[in-house]
Amino acid sequence: MSLTHSTFVVKRRYPVNASRVFSAFADPELKRRWFAESSGHQLENYRLDFQVGGEEKFAYRLPEGTPVAGMLLVNEGRCLDIVSEQRIVTAERMCVEGRPISVSLTTFEINADADETELVITFQGVFFDGADGAQMRQAGWQKLAENLAELLAE
Repeated sequence: MSLTHSTFVVKRRYPVNASRVFSAFADPELKRRWFAESSGHQLENYRLDFQVGGEEKFAYRLPEGTPVAGMLLVNEGRCLDIVSEQRIVTAERMCVEGRPISVSLTTFEINADADETELVITFQGVFFDGADGAQMRQAGWQKLAENLAELLAE
């Protein structure tokens, strides 16, 4: 059994106030749009109970040409800490076809600065038995930060 530990930080500035950034995390419909939906996979289901102790869960399938094509990926998370317009801390477990591939703690710092907001995403995770790994996960979070930018620009 192999374990790979990783920590990385993704930073992104958005030309909107902190309230808009926070709402994109708190509103289940908005979060589903930037976080769970993608043209790169088929979303099976999504739900979010945005409160301390609340659960976020979604399942999706990746397309042909990927190492886990057609397999069911499930991400289950729990909100551990929420400070409105300032901070969100979550813990997540990701599985492929019921087999755990990673567990992580993710902190989202929402830093207001005049009419802009900086989002700092700190990911701390452990990957099991050769799972996707830190580089792919970091690229995933960078893409999600871009998805959020697109949503906030609407």
